[in-house]
Amino acid sequence: MSSLVARRRHPAAIAIVLLLGLIITGGLYAAFAPKNADAASSSTQAAAAGHKLFLSNCATCHGLAAAGGDGGPSLIGVGAAAVDFQVGTGRMPLASPGIQAERGTPQFDSKETSQLAAYVASLGEGPAIPASSLTSGGGDIAKGGELFRVNCAMCHNFAGSGGALTRGKFAPNLMDVSGRHMYEAMETGPQSMPVFNNSNLTPQDKKDIISFLSNVKAEASPGGWSMGNLGPVPEGLFAWTIGIGMLILIAVWLGKKAA
Repeated sequence: MSSLVARRRHPAAIAIVLLLGLIITGGLYAAFAPKNADAASSSTQAAAAGHKLFLSNCATCHGLAAAGGDGGPSLIGVGAAAVDFQVGTGRMPLASPGIQAERGTPQFDSKETSQLAAYVASLGEGPAIPASSLTSGGGDIAKGGELFRVNCAMCHNFAGSGGALTRGKFAPNLMDVSGRHMYEAMETGPQSMPVFNNSNLTPQDKKDIISFLSNVKAEASPGGWSMGNLGPVPEGLFAWTIGIGMLILIAVWLGKKAA
């Protein structure tokens, strides 16, 4: 009996337990480590492909190293979100110089846009492409409306229909803009738009604003014809040209009838 207990407590048993522990640990590491390596490799490959696209399409203005060039600003540190917004909305590559880069048909598909964004992101830290949970709505509509009226309505109109700015520029209509691009615009401040970083508007605030605009887009106009939600200008134009015009015609008709 004593010899059996001694064999059970043999030092080799401890070595075997340690060996089994190392095997299990190594197996777990081998199971998870390749995924991280693949992700890093995929990101590197995307950045390399984006670099080729950049040299072929963007380097003329932004420089071979994206540090700025003939008419194009430096892209170092602007982040992936800026590229996704500018390229994804067709504003870049810029067809010709102008007062303001307008939205157009994207020249790159989503994969190529992601590759360009990965390359620019590799040049320096900047705003990343937002998660879909922040751009798909579901926020506080009432709070979003209040934040929009305080921070955005002076340029984009009370209902996001856009408006004129100085020197021939304009704030675009937001009704056909995706939540993702709205979020990226707030993060990066394209052209005349200010940057709303997380110190100005938290990610939840941005989500609330996007939710408000999505609700404006979807809801019906309780007052009838909205006239594009452009405010008093089209309403005044309608009143003067149609309303007063009709009154003048009726007055003339009554005058002729009386004569």
